[in-house]
Amino acid sequence: MQVKIEKTKEREMKGLTNFLNFINKWGTVIAVFILILFFTITMPQFIATSNLLTILRSISIVTVIAIGLTIALTVNGLDLSIGSAATFSNSLIVSFFVWYSMSTFTSMFIAIVITLTVAALNAILIVKVKIPDMLATLSTMFIFEGVAMTYTGGGSISEGMPRLDGTPTVGTLPPIFEKIGQAPYIIIIMLVVVVIVHIFLNHTKHGRYLYVVGGNMEAARLSGIPVDRYRTIAYLLSTFFAALGGIMIASRIGSAQINAGAGYLMPAVAAAFIGSSFGGSGKPNAIGTFVGAVLVGVLENGLVMMSVPYYSLNIVKGIVLALALASTYFRKRN
Repeated sequence: MQVKIEKTKEREMKGLTNFLNFINKWGTVIAVFILILFFTITMPQFIATSNLLTILRSISIVTVIAIGLTIALTVNGLDLSIGSAATFSNSLIVSFFVWYSMSTFTSMFIAIVITLTVAALNAILIVKVKIPDMLATLSTMFIFEGVAMTYTGGGSISEGMPRLDGTPTVGTLPPIFEKIGQAPYIIIIMLVVVVIVHIFLNHTKHGRYLYVVGGNMEAARLSGIPVDRYRTIAYLLSTFFAALGGIMIASRIGSAQINAGAGYLMPAVAAAFIGSSFGGSGKPNAIGTFVGAVLVGVLENGLVMMSVPYYSLNIVKGIVLALALASTYFRKRN
């Protein structure tokens, strides 16, 4: 009898373990479906095609910026400067159009290249000076927020506005550039970025090296992997996608606004950390980050439709982020 009881308990424990493992692997996807089901029951219009496209469009910029953060996380880094990098890129590209009447692709290229100075400074502070990544990127966050505000004179830039010295401007945002921020183009850009980074991280030598560096830096160094080079690459790519996100912001709102990218930092961090648990991978990954962004986007859209005050949304976002971080670090410690 005692043996039967022990076997029964063993089966129950095994079943519980399997259930918890399943939840750990697919909890994010399950949460998305539960939220969609809940909001659809309470508000049937939530499931309308137009609203689903609105959700995808709303998370496009967050996802692109979060993908950059995901790459930084692969080397066990944390880039808090992505919001200010997006703001800096947003200010630059609109100024190139309005103030200097530059062409679309020239403006985009120069804006991204200049914004990469954020990554260069991050790499110097983190890789060379050995400042912890959180503190280093916190510093550059404030630095480049200040640079962006100084560059724009502490205000916005839009068509018809004069330069800081009062000189009239005649530049406009090109129609082809404005399409970037519209559906379906902005959604397509997001999906292409997710697929490319997924392939890069999981199916190329360099992506695997990034994971090795993040898993055990000393072991990676002893294996002959140039650790400092790959950490620098991670921060360059993180800033690159933040700059791309800033360009998408400019196209979507049609102007450069003060701290335009600041509001994307927390949702991007939440999406990247939530995505780490996707499929039981236990590591930052592009597909998981996309699913994490969908979770945040569905939650925010549903709450707005339920007339929850906009100033209360950060409470929910903060709770989601706290749960994601708790889940991530609980798994690491166990």
